[in-house]
Amino acid sequence: MDDSFQVTFRGVRGSIGTPTTLAQMEEKLLKALERARPEDLKSPASRKTFIDNLPVEIRGCFGGNTPCVQMRVGGENLIFDAGTGIRQLGQDFLKESFGEGQGKAHLFFSHTHWDHIQALPFFAPFHIKGNHFTIVSPHSNIKERLEGQQSPEYFPVPFDAFKATLDIADLNGKSEVRIGDVTVKWQEMCHPGKSYSYRVEYAGKSVVYATDAEYKDMNKEKLQPYVDFFRDADLLIFDSMYTYSDGLERRDWGHSSTFIGVDLAVDANVKQIAFFHHDPRYDDFKLVDIFSLTETYLKSIAPESKLKMFISYEDLTMEMMNDESPEQGNLCFSVDSKKPHYSSK
Repeated sequence: MDDSFQVTFRGVRGSIGTPTTLAQMEEKLLKALERARPEDLKSPASRKTFIDNLPVEIRGCFGGNTPCVQMRVGGENLIFDAGTGIRQLGQDFLKESFGEGQGKAHLFFSHTHWDHIQALPFFAPFHIKGNHFTIVSPHSNIKERLEGQQSPEYFPVPFDAFKATLDIADLNGKSEVRIGDVTVKWQEMCHPGKSYSYRVEYAGKSVVYATDAEYKDMNKEKLQPYVDFFRDADLLIFDSMYTYSDGLERRDWGHSSTFIGVDLAVDANVKQIAFFHHDPRYDDFKLVDIFSLTETYLKSIAPESKLKMFISYEDLTMEMMNDESPEQGNLCFSVDSKKPHYSSK
């Protein structure tokens, strides 16, 4: 039995792809140089160590690709949404069995707004005969929606040109699906046109992918269905597109904030929350400033809370850990690459 549970963020930006600008790169370089000491620059090894120890927003970026989250769970490949982040996932898949036409995966769609489907035509494994994908969405007409964005008015290659086998899961009357030993459940969220959150459960652990949702009424009774769905999750991937004040100005746009994410995570006894679907207007330093305010907010409303928080960024991979691991304390996921530490100074 494969007991692995791995989550990789492939695209974390909301609404529209947002490449890093030249001015933003110059700002990052200046901030890096301000931190450098002579001993940091004396050798290739010291320079590498210096770069590795810089916070995410200086050494690189949180990312400008639109939503896509990959999970490897119990030997199964699960993909959530097909924003521009799925293109690089496809390139990486080509190095595996998908490159030989022997790959298999399930692709879940939260909804079909452009930023969540726009890179599907550029997902290379779809173009290789022998690969098998099962498309899952509570939207009953998901195939027609995906075909629509590849009609001649919008795209030169039609949906039926894909060579891989693409099956549409029949969810009629179902509230969950089983994929091997993995269970995936869904919950309708408040978002224009309907969006769905997914809860992935395996071997007593759980991850919730809760993008594109607005929590208009903060009444405890109204929030209870969401709290129940998030309950005891080891990791909650949460739409925190706006600051709290921006969210008030954009009511009915279908998104949330870090503060509301903290409220729900604390009530639901979530272990870790990943802030996700970043506003394209917010640069990396703005995201860090918001995170700092959110840390203060958590301490003010729940000073004893053990909730772990971080800003999701592209290529961040998290591996399930044992609760009793002495290295990780009570963390259930650990970062297997560079630590997600931030500093706005």
